[in-house]
Amino acid sequence: MTYEDILSCADHTLLSPQAAWQEIDALCREAMEFHTASVCIPPSYVKQVREAYPELTICTIIGFPNGYETTAVKVFETRDAIQNGADEIDMVINLGWVKDGLYNRVLDEIKQLRAASEGRILKVIIENCLLTEEEKIRMCEIVSQSGADFIKTSTGFSTGGATAEDIRLMRAHCAPTLKIKAAGGIRTLEDAEAFLSLGADRLGTSRLVSLVRNAKGV
Repeated sequence: MTYEDILSCADHTLLSPQAAWQEIDALCREAMEFHTASVCIPPSYVKQVREAYPELTICTIIGFPNGYETTAVKVFETRDAIQNGADEIDMVINLGWVKDGLYNRVLDEIKQLRAASEGRILKVIIENCLLTEEEKIRMCEIVSQSGADFIKTSTGFSTGGATAEDIRLMRAHCAPTLKIKAAGGIRTLEDAEAFLSLGADRLGTSRLVSLVRNAKGV
C-alpha cells in the first residue's frame, strides 16, 4: 500500500477547541497538497474554508464530542453545516440512550440526521471505548439499518480510540454496504495500513500527513 493510497483514505483532522484560523488554513493546504479524502474541522470554520477552498471536501462534526444534545439541536447543526458548505457529517450518538437500551431512539435520531444531511455522506460515531461488546454489536446493527454511509469508532476525545479488535468486530457485524471509519489511536503509518487491511475505509487522524512528510524526508 502506497503513501498515496493511505492518504486518500484519511480525513485530515483538526478538532482542538483552541484551533485558530492559521492552523485550520494550514490543515487545508496540507489536504490539498497530499490529496486526503477530506478535512475534518469544527463547524464554525466550515463556511470560511468553503470560501477559501471551494474544491476541498469538507467534513464537520455534529453533537461533538459527547452526543447528548437533543435531536432537534443536532438536526439544526446538520442543516446549518450543509448550508455553510459541508460535504460530510460525522455525528455522535446519544450514549445514554444506548446504556438505557433505547435503541429505537438512537435509530430515529440517525434517520433524522440522514434526512437533514440532504444526501451528503453521514458517518455515525459510536464511541466504542465506552461500549460493551454487546452494545457495539447492537450499534453495528442499528447503524446498518439507518441509511448512514459510515460507522465510526471514536471521537478521539474520550478514553480510547480505534483498535484492531473493534475494526474486526464492526466488519463482522455491519452490513456489507456500511463503511467503517477508524479514528483515534492511529500513531504510525503501520497503524493506518493495518486498520485499512482489517476493513476500515476511512481514517480519522491528525498525524498521517506529518508521518508521510517524515517518511519521505520532506
